[in-house]
Amino acid sequence: MHNYKHVLVAVDFSATADEVLNKAMEIASRNQARLSMLHVVEYMPPIDSAYEPILASSWNIDEKLLLEQAEKSLQKFADKYQLSDAAQHVVLGTPKYEISQFVKDHHCDLVVLGSHGQHGISLLLGSTANAVLHDMPCDILAVKVSK
Repeated sequence: MHNYKHVLVAVDFSATADEVLNKAMEIASRNQARLSMLHVVEYMPPIDSAYEPILASSWNIDEKLLLEQAEKSLQKFADKYQLSDAAQHVVLGTPKYEISQFVKDHHCDLVVLGSHGQHGISLLLGSTANAVLHDMPCDILAVKVSK
């Protein structure tokens, strides 16, 4: 069995996020590993009924506000499990890229995520799985979560 030193859990705030976090906490505890939590805020401009995305002039998204709200949600989620020692990170971007980049930058040796969920994580094991799996320099655990 591999001894993990830094476990990353990808948090998507879906109804199954608790199951995924519990599995990550179990593995981190068993290995006496650091635990990091990462939430990726996906920002996409609105798409009209035509084929090209357009940004409406009245549609103004404050990315800083999105990140602040996500940080508060992640803090609340960590507090629920009394994870004061877990590092919390929120980034804006594409999940497949941001998770991979985080792993490389922070030397994680295991990524724990749900087999389905909301936002980008649901796509992780779908159309983007190939890109993520081939770019990931560490083990990945996809937790089979109940619907």
